[in-house]
Amino acid sequence: MNATPFAPRSLIRWLDLTCVLILLMVLVGGVTRLTGSGLSMVTWEPILGAIPPRSAAEWQLRFEQYQAHPEFQIRNRTMTLPEFKAIYFWEYLHRLLGRMIGLIYALPLAWFFIRRIARGKLAGLLFLGLLLGGLQGVVGWWMVKSGLDKNPYVSPFRLAIHLGLALSLMSYLWWIRLSVSNYLRASAPMPLRRNALAFLALLCIQILYGALTAGLHAGFIYNTFPLMMGHVIPPGFLHMQPMWINFLENATTVQWIHRALAFLVLALALHIGWHGMPIAVTPMQRKAIRTIIWLTLLQFALGVSTLLFRVPVWLAVSHQVNASLLLITAVSLVFATPRHTAKSALLA
Repeated sequence: MNATPFAPRSLIRWLDLTCVLILLMVLVGGVTRLTGSGLSMVTWEPILGAIPPRSAAEWQLRFEQYQAHPEFQIRNRTMTLPEFKAIYFWEYLHRLLGRMIGLIYALPLAWFFIRRIARGKLAGLLFLGLLLGGLQGVVGWWMVKSGLDKNPYVSPFRLAIHLGLALSLMSYLWWIRLSVSNYLRASAPMPLRRNALAFLALLCIQILYGALTAGLHAGFIYNTFPLMMGHVIPPGFLHMQPMWINFLENATTVQWIHRALAFLVLALALHIGWHGMPIAVTPMQRKAIRTIIWLTLLQFALGVSTLLFRVPVWLAVSHQVNASLLLITAVSLVFATPRHTAKSALLA
């Protein structure tokens, strides 16, 4: 039942490192958003942008570029150059980390191709990961551009897509990592497999609603729990027309949905623990179930605390990172509960 090397340790550790770096990217991205730093770099220079300002004149040029855009003109007209340097730091770090991930992924991948360690189906899957990483950079700039025209806020939809693609890439690479580690995937009882799939699907929806909540700044309203300022259904719940748009653009509705989904995710996690643990077949299944229960309880507590304390940066980032870890664990449980007992054949 234990993992035995099916791929060279170097390939497995490389995938581990890439997933950890993507998780770090999510963390830095959260800090960048919460500190209002995301629109401080108003140009996209994939190559030259890796070089930071090195002189007073270069800093002044960057500041003047920022001053020509809506965020400065509407929200930050009193900002000084030292204050600008502080927000520039986080966005620069976020982009630099993205470039580093690209190199750390692409260069070893080329070596694995040359040495024929990655071949056949595995080679195609890993190359797709490279393309998805490149797409993530394009989507990131597409998101930033939405706040550089007239409205000094990034589009909540583009933010959700950006975060969703990052977590999808991390989950995709983690699935490959599990596959090449040659775990014995013992066929799971159908109720456990169905619950694992349902939990993963529900969690994905919840994470996307979390991104919408962040993008709409909905965490700064109705900072009470469990009721929303004394209401189960708060005022203004469906006041936008057409009605369906409330579920995407109404901050009150989006926060209510995010709360409701949190209860559903918690309930399903406890259900999986209560009914799934007795029928789990392998140590991997049992470990994933236990981890899901504890991470879900922590996630619920972090979410409530973030709301009650009006979105302090460290709490909100912890909430986002823990959601990412919970997602990886849910992916692991789905991986560990196949229809039929089998070993991966990615390297065959």
